[in-house]
Amino acid sequence: MKNSFLLLFILSFVSFGNFINAQKISDGENIDVNGMKVTFNITNKESIEVGGKPYDRYKVSAAVQNTSDKSYNIRLTSSPQIVTNIGIVELDCINATGAKLTSKKIQLKMRTQMINATYSAYDKSGKFMTNILPVIGSYYFDSGDTINDNAIFIVPQGQKPDVTVRSLR
Repeated sequence: MKNSFLLLFILSFVSFGNFINAQKISDGENIDVNGMKVTFNITNKESIEVGGKPYDRYKVSAAVQNTSDKSYNIRLTSSPQIVTNIGIVELDCINATGAKLTSKKIQLKMRTQMINATYSAYDKSGKFMTNILPVIGSYYFDSGDTINDNAIFIVPQGQKPDVTVRSLR
């Protein structure tokens, strides 16, 4: 019993730590987050019914611009490597329901740098062929770059999306 209470307390503390770093953002607002300008806009609103209940469906867009002198880079090694931490900022819609497979958050991620790798091999007929294979060489977010993304949030009718933004870098 004591261990479960301690575990619950620790998880609550960690969740609160992530929540406290988040800043509220509203429609048309720009926020500076660690030298990055984050913009959030509502582009469309319509009323819908899901499971017999009324909801508002918002199409939203988000953008992040690197206004600092710092560039973010993840260079990949020559061995196979799986990279999952390419997010720059995350916008969470607190009151989104996620109904009809819609989003509850938008994660703006670094750009992908593609490199063409040339390789030679024999095809099925035995002919020697030279081919080009595009591979991911790195992920980057340079100074002055802007990254955009769109999402759809479904919220209870009469409410606007309650959105917070936090840095992932």
